[in-house]
Amino acid sequence: MSKLLGYLNLLDTDSAARAAHAADPKAAMTQFGLSDAEHEAVLSGDKTAIANMAGVDLKDGQAVQTTCTDEVK
Repeated sequence: MSKLLGYLNLLDTDSAARAAHAADPKAAMTQFGLSDAEHEAVLSGDKTAIANMAGVDLKDGQAVQTTCTDEVK
């Protein structure tokens, strides 16, 4: 699994990671060990660029979606 895909999975499953990313995305991504190019892809919101960096094929469906940062209560 790519480092970026691991980070995206973490954001999907860990509320503390989502909060850290929401507060300071660059610091959270740096702490996780993402490269500058991965930072740029995530911050751009470009799903194709993110998928390419994460090693995900968008032809397999909606593989890369935006992460919900709202907590479900």
